[in-house]
Amino acid sequence: MFTPQGPTLRELAVQAFSSIEHGYDLLAPKFDHTPFRTPGHVLDAVVRTVRPLGPFATGLDVCCGTGAGVGALRRLCDERVTGADFSAGMLTAAAASATSAASPEFTSAAVDWVRADARALPFAPVFDLAVSFGAFGHFLPAERPVLFAQAHAVLRPGGLFVFPVPAPPRVGSPLYWALWGFDTAMRLRNLLWHPRFVMYYRTFKLPDVLDDLAGTGFTTRLLPLTDLGQRPDGSPRCALVVARRE
Repeated sequence: MFTPQGPTLRELAVQAFSSIEHGYDLLAPKFDHTPFRTPGHVLDAVVRTVRPLGPFATGLDVCCGTGAGVGALRRLCDERVTGADFSAGMLTAAAASATSAASPEFTSAAVDWVRADARALPFAPVFDLAVSFGAFGHFLPAERPVLFAQAHAVLRPGGLFVFPVPAPPRVGSPLYWALWGFDTAMRLRNLLWHPRFVMYYRTFKLPDVLDDLAGTGFTTRLLPLTDLGQRPDGSPRCALVVARRE
């Protein structure tokens, strides 16, 4: 599937009928050859938008997967960058990728990898910047306050929690129906099969997310990711949520 180096249809099927943790352990060696990895142009847009908000000494990638967000943090943070994920397989792949990766934009920041559940992060408030890319679909709406509270707790006063949010697809568009179909299939799968595999695309609605962040104690604002273009009505295709711990 996707590329010759990517997972086969059978491998994806096995992953889909596993738990989230075990499924990502299985997918980890080939994850970067799938469309599920955050694209480089999105990471670049986030880095360019966040950089003027710094400087940052320490950064945390929440649900880091194979480390795409850690690579972005290595361009923004000067002292230490940490990737946290609860899949041991994803952390192994991330560490291997980071060892072989090189960029003239990388700072000299040290890199750590920590196995942890994002709903119970084992860190003191030592980070200036926390990011997350593409992981929120793995959390049900009722879990967001706990998730955001954990991000708030690991930031220093004045620290930022940032993540991109794409504009919702136009109702009736092919993407709208594709996401609707995926979420419907996932709900049916979780009714009929255990363990659950939580991954939904239509449950992360921006007004609700902003309310949850505010309820956790963050002050929020939206910045357009102008590099990613505009919709026909002139609104950005993707915005960056910037949540500050006061």
